[in-house]
Amino acid sequence: MRSIASTGFGKTAEYEQPLQLAEGLRATFIDAGHILGSASILIEATEHGRTRSVLFSGDLGNGGRPLLRLPSPPSRADIVVMESTYGDRRHRSLKDSIEELYGAISGTLARGGNVIIPTFALERAQEILYVLRQGIERSRLPPAMQIFLDSPMAISATEIFKRHFECLSSEAVSMFREGRDPLRPANLHLVRESADSVAINRITGGAVIMAGSGMCTGGRIRHHLRHNIWRKESAIVFVGYAAAGTIARQIIDGAKSVRLFGEDIAVRSKIYTINGFSAHADQQELLAWRRAIEGCEATFLVHGEEPAMQALAVHLEGQRVELPRLGDVFDL
Repeated sequence: MRSIASTGFGKTAEYEQPLQLAEGLRATFIDAGHILGSASILIEATEHGRTRSVLFSGDLGNGGRPLLRLPSPPSRADIVVMESTYGDRRHRSLKDSIEELYGAISGTLARGGNVIIPTFALERAQEILYVLRQGIERSRLPPAMQIFLDSPMAISATEIFKRHFECLSSEAVSMFREGRDPLRPANLHLVRESADSVAINRITGGAVIMAGSGMCTGGRIRHHLRHNIWRKESAIVFVGYAAAGTIARQIIDGAKSVRLFGEDIAVRSKIYTINGFSAHADQQELLAWRRAIEGCEATFLVHGEEPAMQALAVHLEGQRVELPRLGDVFDL
């Protein structure tokens, strides 16, 4: 049986099984491969004997990642409304990204520092746990390193992944069925209580600390940054998207200091930006997903910064492409 996607209004729906919403109106949820339970939604509306279909991509997944399946485009739709987060770039390969992560961790621990990974609670945290477990088992990472998942939300999300492992990739499903937990590397500490989170900051070296928020706009990660970002022996590793104006983007863009808790803290730690772990499809994957849909009369690009939308639009040749702005109205 295909996985279950949440509809957001008290019901559930099986992927690829139409759900009747009202007379002449139905929705079909299609695996978007972005995070657990994510879905593109195909809306079909029939009025006066005429049926029109509009497909909303939602966030589309980055293919080839170890935990989730590939996005599944429908065969056809009249109108497509699709995201364009990475419409202007290609991701680095996952293999190269994993190798860079292993190198960053090994080098930092050898220097006697900590590795701080700002982590989104849903999907990114679980994927990094999976990769860390692989690295330890394959002797690519020190077996004695201590791993802290300092996020009650991420811990709860990981439990949901384990309850619904049928939604995951074939490799992850096989491991769960064999009784091996792919989301629990050796020496993993799950930190829920705030007092335990504070205690982590007494550790000066040998730790990999994962906490939210991924863009450093709030949450426990800010405390870990405060205690490590000024230390030359430590490292901050970004494995996700950082929007303009966030602390994460400031650090990635080379800020010499960042303001945390009313204090300007110098940035002296080593900074890594590894974008191959992104949960969003890159330009090539977005185009492949869109081109697999037949019968499309118009594509509306949304959910992307202006340069990304414009770059993606250039590649959608020979068809109507719209970049709608707030307040625009279109007759479909």
